[in-house]
Amino acid sequence: MQDAKLLLVDDDPDVLLAARLLLKRHVGAVDIEKNPEKLPFLLNNNRYDAIVLDMNFQRDVSSGREGFAWLDRILDIDPKARVVLFTAYGDVEMAVRAIKAGAVDFVLKPWQNDKFLDTIRGAVNGKKEEVEERDDAPKTNRKKGSSGSTSIIGNAMRPILETVEQVAPTDANVLILGENGTGKDLVARAIHENSHRKDKPFVSVDVGALTESLFESELFGHVKGAFTDARDDRAGRFEEANGGTIFLDEIGNLTPSQQARLLTVLQQRQVTRVGSNKARAIDVRLICATNADLNERVAERGFRQDLLYRINTIELNLPPLRERPSDIGPLAEFFLKKYAKQYNRSVSGLSPALLAEMKQYRWPGNVRELQHAVERAVILARPELTSGTLLEPANFVFRKDGNVASPVNETLQLEDMERQLIQQAMQKHRGSITDVARELGVSRQALYRRLEKFGL
Repeated sequence: MQDAKLLLVDDDPDVLLAARLLLKRHVGAVDIEKNPEKLPFLLNNNRYDAIVLDMNFQRDVSSGREGFAWLDRILDIDPKARVVLFTAYGDVEMAVRAIKAGAVDFVLKPWQNDKFLDTIRGAVNGKKEEVEERDDAPKTNRKKGSSGSTSIIGNAMRPILETVEQVAPTDANVLILGENGTGKDLVARAIHENSHRKDKPFVSVDVGALTESLFESELFGHVKGAFTDARDDRAGRFEEANGGTIFLDEIGNLTPSQQARLLTVLQQRQVTRVGSNKARAIDVRLICATNADLNERVAERGFRQDLLYRINTIELNLPPLRERPSDIGPLAEFFLKKYAKQYNRSVSGLSPALLAEMKQYRWPGNVRELQHAVERAVILARPELTSGTLLEPANFVFRKDGNVASPVNETLQLEDMERQLIQQAMQKHRGSITDVARELGVSRQALYRRLEKFGL
């Protein structure tokens, strides 16, 4: 861990000092911060191997809600962040919630030094393994700057990569279209990493998850006293991205009033914080993404045509996995190698019969679903993944005898029920994240976590 860089965030200076004194003997650098509001700035200007985040700040003494909210914010900015949560009020239920929400581990205060160090070591080593896996991705089918993005592997993606290579050095606005799980966020990062802005911030925002009341504050910032909880001045996401790239995901879910406010900012190239009259100039490269048909939305008067013209100077349409069957083999082999190493399994490869079945399956969850199918197979299978009776193709289950089985023949568990419930809601609402989240009674962020978890 000697070359690792950590960030510790806690409102108790004594905790920060004690943790820093312990960790600085074992890692290369340790940054500490009392105010979680500064997290976006720190994450957009530094690269950390692990982040240790308190679950309870002064506003929220013991419930952990504030810690979970900041965990979501961290994962919005960097989905690959390795976050360890700690608290003096933790219990088993909270630990489970923390892991399901995206944390890699959980530590109770007061901590045991050896346990704390082992937890940090595990988080840091996990980060290094991710970097090595990206470096091991097939190099013949990916361009420099893609960071080994697994969704960009494959011959069918070469036209997309060629367009990325042409567009990235410009400041043209880009609209990325595609179904959930096709890798829109990875393409956006590839564009940024190949641009002249690559050393500046890349700020990702799920604008579809922002409520009407939070939209302006989150994107454009606010000043102290602008509303009840505005205790300090705060820069919005556009200011955080100044000089770099801002990625607005799920832009098709914006309300008409949100569209109007966003269009004004894009036209004037300046933002005004909530509660202030002072306009601030911004210099950002805009990339947007959606799984909606915006031309159809325009025809139905659900999306502004002038905003569409503004955001789609260049349009990239990512094909679903069912339309690129030749890429299933390379992708599956990549994930096979990744998870065989991660779970220490001696799995030699995919049998021809199984590969044929995988090519016939339609993969509604696209690359994300394939990734989770192979992960589960590696955990449960013998040396070679072989074919059998595929009764429930939506989630491959490989028994230890090497045959394919259906989840309905296994013991029904809560996770299987949760996955099936989400699948039914996704089919009912034709993939609309907003409608599915509303019906299931969860936030869009929580739904995204579950879609990622179940490969949907």
